[in-house]
Amino acid sequence: MSHPKSKRVPQKATRRKVRREPSVYLDKAVEVDLLHRLSRLEGHVRGIRRMLEQHQSCDDLLIQISAVRAATNQVGAILLENHLETCVAACIRNGKGEMELASLKAALSQAFKS
Repeated sequence: MSHPKSKRVPQKATRRKVRREPSVYLDKAVEVDLLHRLSRLEGHVRGIRRMLEQHQSCDDLLIQISAVRAATNQVGAILLENHLETCVAACIRNGKGEMELASLKAALSQAFKS
């Protein structure tokens, strides 16, 4: 009795950036602040989910979703500001400013796609 061979489904080739440990990263205080903000956002989103499951007012849900969006935008603004002050500034000082700015432009382009 022979066993049927399983067919291998080819997977799409994806390009993944190789992450290297940066020599400069965000200020530690900013990193901690962002982690706290993201934790609060997670809790807020769970609260919105509970509101939906409990059939709360759609108006209230929309207001809470707007608050999450504003908080997420604030996290992004703080991250970008500190990234410019630390990572990008360090690359500019080390003569790698053009490469870092090109990377930042690509990231911003991706982030602001609608």
